[in-house]
Amino acid sequence: MLSQYMEEFEQEPFEVSGFIERLTWRTNNECDNISGKQSRLEGIIGAGIKDFNPTALHDTFIQTIKDLKVLQERQQAKCERLEEALKQEQEAHAKNIVKLQERHQLASDVFWQLDEKINSVAGKIIHLGEQLENVNTPRSRTVEAQTLLNYMSEFLISGPIVNDIFTDPTRLYEAADVIQKLYAISQDLPPEKFVDSKRKIEKKYDEVERRLIEEFATAQKSEDIEKMKKLAQILSQFKGYAQCIDAYIEQSQMTPYGGKDIFIGIVPMCKHHYEIIKKVFSNPQQVMSKFILNIYQLKLHQYAMTKLDDKRDEEKYLKTLYELYSRTLKLSTELQHYMSAMDDDLLNKLTQQIFQKHLANYVEIESQFLTRKCANELEKFYASKNHQKKPAERFQELKRDMQELIRTKANINIAQVEDYGGETFLSEELAIKMLQDANASLKRCRALSNESELPSNIIKLNDILLKYLMHEHATYALGLGLNIIPISESGRQFPQLYFFDVVQKTNIIVHLLEDQCNTSVVPCVINTPKYSEYIFKKRMMMEQIEAKLDQGLDRTLNAVIGWVKFYLTNEQKKTDYNKPDFEFDTITSAACLHVVQNIHPVIKQIKKCLDGENQKQILNEFGVRLHRVIYDHLQTMQFNTAGAMCAICDINEYRKCIRELESPLVTQLFDILHALCNLLLVKPENLLEVCTGETLNYLDKSVVRQFIQLRADFRDIKNTNNLRGIIE
Repeated sequence: MLSQYMEEFEQEPFEVSGFIERLTWRTNNECDNISGKQSRLEGIIGAGIKDFNPTALHDTFIQTIKDLKVLQERQQAKCERLEEALKQEQEAHAKNIVKLQERHQLASDVFWQLDEKINSVAGKIIHLGEQLENVNTPRSRTVEAQTLLNYMSEFLISGPIVNDIFTDPTRLYEAADVIQKLYAISQDLPPEKFVDSKRKIEKKYDEVERRLIEEFATAQKSEDIEKMKKLAQILSQFKGYAQCIDAYIEQSQMTPYGGKDIFIGIVPMCKHHYEIIKKVFSNPQQVMSKFILNIYQLKLHQYAMTKLDDKRDEEKYLKTLYELYSRTLKLSTELQHYMSAMDDDLLNKLTQQIFQKHLANYVEIESQFLTRKCANELEKFYASKNHQKKPAERFQELKRDMQELIRTKANINIAQVEDYGGETFLSEELAIKMLQDANASLKRCRALSNESELPSNIIKLNDILLKYLMHEHATYALGLGLNIIPISESGRQFPQLYFFDVVQKTNIIVHLLEDQCNTSVVPCVINTPKYSEYIFKKRMMMEQIEAKLDQGLDRTLNAVIGWVKFYLTNEQKKTDYNKPDFEFDTITSAACLHVVQNIHPVIKQIKKCLDGENQKQILNEFGVRLHRVIYDHLQTMQFNTAGAMCAICDINEYRKCIRELESPLVTQLFDILHALCNLLLVKPENLLEVCTGETLNYLDKSVVRQFIQLRADFRDIKNTNNLRGIIE
């Protein structure tokens, strides 16, 4: 049993409840009949129903507990034996570690002794070498001096030099070494005694130097790096070393860079030759700086002058200048890696030197070009519309006011309004084209202007854009739009509302301009004194445009409301609201239907042409004015019962229409008007109840009284008690 218990205890995971359950079922011999999925309680109940022996189960638990105690004692003894064995093994390993440490210390001591002996021997060898060198150096110098004197003797006697070292091409390196030393010696000889000798040495010196440079050029053609390095090292001792560098640079840059586009091949060429220069020359940074300097001062300068020579086409000239300058700056950034730290700003200075003449008067040319470009675009636009721009009339507003006054007083319409067939003379395409041209100019300005002049130049170009796009185009179109708005109450024909289209296109143009200014203008001036100037000009321009837009929208609403007033006054029949008693047709009046039919398109046009808060305000204002006109119109009528029903139908039609305004205030006003019209219909004895209702209770009593007075039976009910509390 103990072995069986051990097997169960060693299973993973071990559960006490499961162990007890299995012990229980083994005792009652029911394990095979009970499903493993049943709960513990269900198993016990099921077993108890058939045959449950509590005494046997109790005895089994007592015996199992005893067995488990015996098993625990055995396991405890086994653990103690294992712990004792582990302790003995630890002690053995500790002794081995101590022995190993002693051996390591001994080996370390032997190593340091050996190192001291090696250093001692090395010191003796170095001392011996120095002694040998002290003996050999004077001897070598003596031999070298004797050799030089032998060569010098040939230059001291008259006649040509016949020594093989100077005539044999294969011994050029030896000849270079000898003649360089002889040349240095000759500089100290008295000129009055050795003038001919010095002349012969100098002549041979120049000859050998020239041959070395020729050999270097030949080696460069075949890219023989080792030979080039050797020759450069020899020539570094000659006064013509700079000629060697110049020859290398000239020959390297002789081949075309990248065809017609000089910029393509410069960086790869510099990268290729920089690797060669590092291997060949002892001062690679200086050579590379001179290499790049030659590119800027000769190649790039000549290329730029050729490209920018013709200024007749300003647009092409400005684009070419911007492209060349930008690519040169980019090239400078890429080549800075090859320049020495001392030449940190040299490439930018060279770039400025190349383009200095063109940058000095750049902004004047750019301003002239942008001005001419914008003026031409405007001219082409108006020509496409067959329109001749009219000068602004100084007294246009006074003229319009006088026409309105004459029309009102004398009932004579002398205003001759030209609507141009609905043409707004505002073009989004033209605005986009002008903005694109201005954006290109601003982009060039940011690149070609120096830091101190950039804000002024940006403002100057932006002013040109504002002048032609906003003043010459948008403001002019707004002026025309204001003039074509019909004078209110000017006729039976519903007015043409072209000004809403003017508002929409003006808003689009303003938004386009705002976006471009935020990205191209503001970043260049925001931290400068010019920013306040920019903000002031922008505010003045926007205030002027907003004033014209507000004025035009006000006139447009007046024109619509004026027509409604005119139409209702002249077309609304008195019999619509004061019908004979036998007519009880509850239908909307023809005048109301015609007004609503014309108002619907106005609301749609407002929603189409305006957005945001502007749309809400205009719709709200339009609804308030419409309510005022209808309210005043109803005040001029008299209503009997049948007519009151018609009036309520009219008001309901107006209410359906104004729901499109989505204005709570206007909806409330027409709800109140509807409630007031109910006063025209209800029985006299119910008037007080209606007046004190939820809708009319807070209105001024005079308003309620005015509507009640419009009833045809007002005289009959005036003396009754039905109006007590309303009339008083």
